[in-house]
Amino acid sequence: MTGCTLYSALDLVDGYYQILMRESDIPLTAVSTPSGMLWEWLVMPQGLSNAPATFNRLVTQLFRPMRAFAQTYFDDIFVHSRAEAGQTAMEVHLQYLRRVFEVMRANKLYANIDKCVFAAEEIKVLGCFVSRAGVRADPEKVKAIAAWPPPRSQKDLRQWLGLANYLHKYSAGYTGLARPLSDLLKKDAD
Repeated sequence: MTGCTLYSALDLVDGYYQILMRESDIPLTAVSTPSGMLWEWLVMPQGLSNAPATFNRLVTQLFRPMRAFAQTYFDDIFVHSRAEAGQTAMEVHLQYLRRVFEVMRANKLYANIDKCVFAAEEIKVLGCFVSRAGVRADPEKVKAIAAWPPPRSQKDLRQWLGLANYLHKYSAGYTGLARPLSDLLKKDAD
């Protein structure tokens, strides 16, 4: 994705509810209502142990042929493009989006338009920002780490280190900087 000039992020709405239950499994989802009626799910409900894996497998398989320009992560689809073969980046990007939308339409997958971003120079991907220049930390998360109150206990320190660990991939020598604090979490530390 790095080095591309245009990015779009699509958010699939109610992902699990877009997957039909296998007919033989529908009775297994039955719940009793207060009126004594049985209610069965016709679509995959949230809370089933295999629901995330099933949904992720579906999305991954549907968009696998497009992985050169469209990455997926559960209910998110990230489309990226650059100018190529005499076409502008926007022309290429629109072609890619059309292909993604065709697959979505054919498989009755719907996007939440309020959460989608189209043809941007930078998008938020899994808690960081991706652009032509590369990947950078989310400034809001950096601000939250910097504003965190000084830890007063091992529990506080563990929480802060958990949050600060977000920066490890953006900070050269993070491990060396964090080691003295991590050592304080050991049982025999004072």
